[in-house]
Amino acid sequence: MIEVQDLTKNFGPVQALRGVSFEVERGQVVGLLGPNGAGKSTAMRILTGFIGPTSGTAKIDGIEVFDDPVACQRKIGYLPEGNPLYLDLRLIESLRFAAEMHGLRGAERDKAILESVQMAGLEGMERRTIGTFSKGFRQRVGLAQALLHKPQILILDEPTSGLDPNQQEDMRRLIRRLGEDRTIILSTHILPEVEASCSRAMIINAGELVAEGTVEEIRAHASGGAKVNAILRGTPDAVTSAFQPLPYVDHVDALPTRDDAERLQVVLTLSEEPAPALLEQIATTAFENGLPLSSLGAERASLEQIFAQLTLAGSSQASGDDAGVDFEPAPVETTEEGGTDA
Repeated sequence: MIEVQDLTKNFGPVQALRGVSFEVERGQVVGLLGPNGAGKSTAMRILTGFIGPTSGTAKIDGIEVFDDPVACQRKIGYLPEGNPLYLDLRLIESLRFAAEMHGLRGAERDKAILESVQMAGLEGMERRTIGTFSKGFRQRVGLAQALLHKPQILILDEPTSGLDPNQQEDMRRLIRRLGEDRTIILSTHILPEVEASCSRAMIINAGELVAEGTVEEIRAHASGGAKVNAILRGTPDAVTSAFQPLPYVDHVDALPTRDDAERLQVVLTLSEEPAPALLEQIATTAFENGLPLSSLGAERASLEQIFAQLTLAGSSQASGDDAGVDFEPAPVETTEEGGTDA
């Protein structure tokens, strides 16, 4: 388990983290979202023991990171942004070096290398020089190194940054597979990453945690109420009388359509997400009140819209990772000579 409580970090006059608190349970895959400069990488560097907080606590399985950083680091596999590798080494040489840095020797080392190569999908590439690998396979090398000591926690900083769409999907599948029996925190500003790979999300902006929960919980909270659109026949008063008493309906709007005054465009603002069962209840209510439906559908805010809503207000503030904010898809990178991505 990861426990963070009132974490702050100052770099001179810049406050990179401002009282951030969260918990990550065993077996969860959690996406840490935020624009560049929000504080994501700072939080990850504190969790991995690379830098210390100004105040607050960060614990790994109940151990305070800076009381016993080595004990915590033994529990963590870390893929930093940029993924530094020795490009002139063969894959097997790089993994042997990394394994021995973890104190693994002999048969134990060789077994750990074999298992990490299999988990990262690098079988058959052990004798190849890392410099000939494509960007996607270099990311896999970084993951293989992070897995050598069998950590139960993986911390991945922008794991798909710089990958092309096919490579991104390969990495997402790999993360989902690794998350079946590990706790994973991954930072990203690529929003489809979270919906594709994560069971929970945390959105950080200007050093503050501004939203936390499943994507659906964040969507319901941040959008100010989900909406259902309907076209039906009736009067505005009849529509209001039928739908306003429903416990999950906050507000009812009903306006005549342009082509027929008796056909109404109805918008129901809800206090919860419009699940299929809820839509069925709305349709049943319309039928029982003599309001023939022509169409019924949910209007859901996209994760991109929610992200913009939650981060736009603080976008002018630079914090401790990068000066300035940009929110854009990862650049497409062509496959390098000597490596392809399946």
